[in-house]
Amino acid sequence: MGYVFDFKDAGNYDAWIDKGKNRHCLDLEIKLMLDLLSPEKGQRILDIGCGTGISLAPLVEKGLSLTGIDPSPYMLDLAHKRLGEKVDLHRGLAEDLPFDDNSFDAALLFTSLEFTDRPAKAIEEACRVARNRVVIGVLNRYAPQNMFRRFKSFFFANIYTNAHFFSIWELRQILFAILGNVPIKWRTTPQLPFVSGPWASYVENLSLVQKSFCGSLIGMQIKPVPKFRTRPLALKIQRRKIYKPAPGLITEMRNKE
Repeated sequence: MGYVFDFKDAGNYDAWIDKGKNRHCLDLEIKLMLDLLSPEKGQRILDIGCGTGISLAPLVEKGLSLTGIDPSPYMLDLAHKRLGEKVDLHRGLAEDLPFDDNSFDAALLFTSLEFTDRPAKAIEEACRVARNRVVIGVLNRYAPQNMFRRFKSFFFANIYTNAHFFSIWELRQILFAILGNVPIKWRTTPQLPFVSGPWASYVENLSLVQKSFCGSLIGMQIKPVPKFRTRPLALKIQRRKIYKPAPGLITEMRNKE
């Protein structure tokens, strides 16, 4: 099941986002995720571990059919206040999604995989319900900012105490183990989380800069193996004909003898 955010966690999360530098980093992270997601009007999008709806908010006015799912009722309450009836919200686990195969065009896991007990199962479920692509955003184990977060969590309990940080290589290994050699794209951001401003945003959004291994967030796009529903086919079986000699043939042969 993993770690489920309680009432205090939910309130602290939204309060943390309101801080200036945190908002700057979040904007860069969401922009990267949306670039990898590349949603088109009319598509069905599932946000797995949607939290308070931060990652869904930029998609609301794009003409999409949006669904969010999260195990925390407190996070979902805040998501409902933020998004209203514009998003279909569900309570549930990433490892056991209550949706049919290929129910969505794309699925998104934005900083939610870190809090699951079985990340491989969560990715497998995302690939099961998404037809075209799955986009994952996880905290980078080797980013300086996240190293500091992990070190601090050893002494002061916070949400990062319960988080599993990933590396690009670890995430790729999990994906290939589940799906085989599927097409994958990855980028990272931000590289300079403590610097903000227009010029910093410009540098952070450069494609070459985002190929760094040290960005705080890893964004990875997967194209799942195509899935097909099967149904039994009716086969016509032709019965073998029993050989019957032509009438009178044996009689004629006997007469000749």
